[in-house]
Amino acid sequence: MARAPSPAAVLLSVHAVVLDTDGVITDSAPTHAAAWKLAFDACLDLHEDQPPFDEVEDYRRHVDGRSRGDGAAAFLASRGLDLPEGSPDDPPGTGTVSAVAARKDEEFTRSIRAHPVAVWPGTVRLLHVLHGARVPLAAASASRHATELLAGAGLLDLFTAVVDGNEARRLELPGKPDPALFIEAARRLGVPVGDTAVVEDALAGVEAGRRGGFGLVVGVDRSDSPEGAAGLRRHGADLVVADPGDLLITGED
Repeated sequence: MARAPSPAAVLLSVHAVVLDTDGVITDSAPTHAAAWKLAFDACLDLHEDQPPFDEVEDYRRHVDGRSRGDGAAAFLASRGLDLPEGSPDDPPGTGTVSAVAARKDEEFTRSIRAHPVAVWPGTVRLLHVLHGARVPLAAASASRHATELLAGAGLLDLFTAVVDGNEARRLELPGKPDPALFIEAARRLGVPVGDTAVVEDALAGVEAGRRGGFGLVVGVDRSDSPEGAAGLRRHGADLVVADPGDLLITGED
């Protein structure tokens, strides 16, 4: 008879775990990408010879893991579009970076209110095992909807701390690849960054973990491609798994 799952040895080398939400805990990355496509394509249509936003490559390279404002600015700059920054209070539209970001948030909010976002079962198993082992857990995300999504999935009580986009804005934390978001999460757990693991699927996120000096940076590559795993390693992942559930072992392993 197999033993109950337990954390793999690599996780036992740290004393706390900080996880990103989109793509790691919740299967919300496709919803984010679809919302970005609607927002960006409306803007790109106003400029000649601009191909549409690619929900896989453009999303991964320019917006995944970043705050809305940073992601909008990064993608538009990659297309040579010099829009004014605008104000955080700009209504959804195409005239400023902030307006494009607001359009994305409008679409994403509408989508998650109409269709609940799924969670990744492997990650949920890992969270329950770590929580049962009294490993301090934090969720850290650039998304302002992270807390709402975790609560909707019934997972919020597993976390000692959540640092979402609302907290990042309140504290004026710079976005990934700056490590400030993760460092704040570790601070709230009361564990030094060198004794804390970061679990991330975004290139900007694993780079943030490396820059922050975290004891372990785990990249999550759900693309099942050598290029995806290699990119995560280049940006700072110590190891790459296809699913966080792979960080569990049983008596049969």
